[in-house]
Amino acid sequence: MADLTRDSDRIMSAAGNSLQVQRQGGRRVSIGKGSAELKTQHMVRKVKRIVMAIGAIVIAAMMAGLIIDGIGFAGVMVTFFAILAAIAAFTVFPKMKVPNRADLTKGDVAQMVGRTELWLEAQRPALPPPAITMVDQIGVQLDALGLQLKTIDQNHPAAREVRKLVGEHLPEMVDSYRKVPTQLRGETRAGATPDQQLTEGLGRISAEIDSVTRQLADGALDDLAIKHRYLDYKYGNAADGSAGMIPAMKPGIVPGRTPDTNKDTN
Repeated sequence: MADLTRDSDRIMSAAGNSLQVQRQGGRRVSIGKGSAELKTQHMVRKVKRIVMAIGAIVIAAMMAGLIIDGIGFAGVMVTFFAILAAIAAFTVFPKMKVPNRADLTKGDVAQMVGRTELWLEAQRPALPPPAITMVDQIGVQLDALGLQLKTIDQNHPAAREVRKLVGEHLPEMVDSYRKVPTQLRGETRAGATPDQQLTEGLGRISAEIDSVTRQLADGALDDLAIKHRYLDYKYGNAADGSAGMIPAMKPGIVPGRTPDTNKDTN
């Protein structure tokens, strides 16, 4: 059983290393933090299944050993290979499911951003290099936008605009391009090739995402400016040494004591 314990330790160490790799974005490059987080959650669920399977196998082996007074070398090997089989099975299955285009707009807009990033990653191999660069840029923009969307109401006009832009227009553009036969994507049509049209369309979407992000940030920037002006008005400018100074008191006045105006001064 000591050999089995050492093997289990090595297996758990390998599973932990796999989880760490996944937390760093996985071996497959993630275009944004939203998709990387979804991958991490998927890997965590896999590791939990592996741990539970190993625990069940080890407990079963121990119970069998107690009942039959030891499982012997053959029992140890059977247990070891059962653990390997469980790890292999739960490492491969279930696979990370790429969201369907119809599911992108489900849930709140912050969740939609993560699903859209994951969906875009699955489309990258079919896109031309300039479009891949734009997709990577959009992934970074969606990360910043997703943080802001967590703080606003889902019925906010900006939230509705993002849902339409990211959940509908963006995937429609990519899907329309993928429907074009590969041999025709380099041919000029209507003044541009499909490759160019896709890249330009993604560029416009990127610019609109940036515009929405700036609109949502205006409120926070205005609030910060108001607080800054208030502190400057209340406490003064620290550079001139006036900030935090206690006003000078008149002679004869003791702090915390009301002056006696009826006292005879003669």
